[in-house]
Amino acid sequence: ISCWNPLQSLLSSMKQACEILTRDPEGGAARIPFETFSFLYSYLASIDGEISQTETKAFLLGIKKQADKHSGMVLIRHF
Repeated sequence: ISCWNPLQSLLSSMKQACEILTRDPEGGAARIPFETFSFLYSYLASIDGEISQTETKAFLLGIKKQADKHSGMVLIRHF
């Protein structure tokens, strides 16, 4: 029995991307611009094939609302 969850796998990848792409100092919030986050998330979700476009759009809408409160930056805690 597999417990693999495509969304959790994708979010783990996004966390790593934030940590790699951030300009914050090590140990900081690992912020990245929403545009960058959205591009990467959409791309990875589309090649995964397990996450629908509707789910992707809904997730990114929620993330954008959080990012808008932080000068357009996505923080790992947002997801």
